[in-house]
Amino acid sequence: MPCRSAMRPAPAEHIFLSLPLLANPSTSIVFCKALLAFLCPETNAMKWQLNATLSALLLVSIASCSGETGVSSEQETLSDSLQSRIAARLDGLDAISSIYAKHIPTGREIAVRADLPMNTLSVIKIPVMIQAFQDNASGRLDLGERYTVGPNDMRRGSGLIQTFEHGLNPTLRSLVTQMIITSDNTATDMVIKAVGLDRVNALLQEEGFSQTRLKATTGDLFREVWVLDDPENARMSDREVFEAGFPDDDAAATRSFTFEGDSTSWLGRTTAREMGSLLEQILNAELADEEASAEMISILTRQFYTSRLPQRVRLQGVSVAHKTGDWPPIAGNDVGILFYEGGPSIVSVFTNQNTGDFFDLEATLGLIAEDIVEAWR
Repeated sequence: MPCRSAMRPAPAEHIFLSLPLLANPSTSIVFCKALLAFLCPETNAMKWQLNATLSALLLVSIASCSGETGVSSEQETLSDSLQSRIAARLDGLDAISSIYAKHIPTGREIAVRADLPMNTLSVIKIPVMIQAFQDNASGRLDLGERYTVGPNDMRRGSGLIQTFEHGLNPTLRSLVTQMIITSDNTATDMVIKAVGLDRVNALLQEEGFSQTRLKATTGDLFREVWVLDDPENARMSDREVFEAGFPDDDAAATRSFTFEGDSTSWLGRTTAREMGSLLEQILNAELADEEASAEMISILTRQFYTSRLPQRVRLQGVSVAHKTGDWPPIAGNDVGILFYEGGPSIVSVFTNQNTGDFFDLEATLGLIAEDIVEAWR
């Protein structure tokens, strides 16, 4: 089996060129080796070569970190220019938007409405993943345990599990992976059931994320879509909601737009800054040990949907570990870690209540990622 990095458009080497520039070089050594194990799990020769390269890069990194003198006035001017350019791009959209970005090696930041509460949509699946890995570490759950997918587990929307016959028997690790890389809603609700919705929110509260919350399962969310059509639909079971699909009457689109904007109906809530900080904590192995953190980043790097942050930079040698959140054409979010020579950078972008062209919205997020990589090399 080939190294996983060979199956992605962006070369894995850029991850290693970025990671040693983290603030704590000793942590980076362990973290990078753990990530290497997930990128190339079966290719010993490739491991040996990359380990040799990694060792050399880390020596350079430690030396460069020791000589770090902070952000120069010239860099501050460049950041101001970048902030203005990105703000203009977001303000050009017919949507409520926000962004938080951080260049990890220098600490430079971009913030536009970064503390505005936003509808996460599927971005909220990231803390669900974190809880699953923490539970695996504590012994409460086993990521290798198999779960049978029954008819009551099926969910509409994104994901492929709904297309399989009943009786599929994936591991919890596979469910977590599908929850992230295909944003599978069936997998999501099965993982939420395993870890507990309230426990995800307790984790977020304990870690200081006061604005970030998982508010519902996807089954609950889709049931509420039917309740908007008729309050009697509150009695629908998850299976009935799945079999019914989504309303398609003439007023359905208008109801969906109102629903997406109603904060009491959101799947999850966060701010661009808090979600960016959450990603930084994953990167720094602050929410799990180095091996688990590396595996979470590996999963995020395998994201199937590349039409936003990775749209342009993935063709320029940048590897993006990210999670999208969608309700096209009303909302399109993307949050991730950009790995490149001179990085990494954290980027957290949200767009809600969009009334413009969704293609333009996605293209704008791609341009923003390119702006950041070009400015923060």
